[in-house]
Amino acid sequence: QAEEELRAAWSQQLQEMGHREHLLQSELQRAGEQLESFKTRVMQVCSPSAAGSTGKCVTEQQVIEKVRQISDEKQQSHEREKSLQEELSSRLAKEKEVSANMEVLKNSLQKLQ
Repeated sequence: QAEEELRAAWSQQLQEMGHREHLLQSELQRAGEQLESFKTRVMQVCSPSAAGSTGKCVTEQQVIEKVRQISDEKQQSHEREKSLQEELSSRLAKEKEVSANMEVLKNSLQKLQ
């Protein structure tokens, strides 16, 4: 019974890690899309023909503010990624510990039989 409980806990931890990995990948993809969008907008601002075709003039201050906003978002995303990586590492260490404990328990059960 104890072995089954350990296996169930291990399975749950693996599922949680898979979910967190999926979230990290989604966040990374979103950050990449934001970067591409920003590059496109900066190119439009830097290109007089693109600025003329949009019909509105973007000020230097607006570009600077946008760069700051994206920089802040990047920093927050980086901090979140680092936090999730630390959590993932911690969970992997716990998984190894649980696996080792399962082996010890399994060996002990075999010796008792």
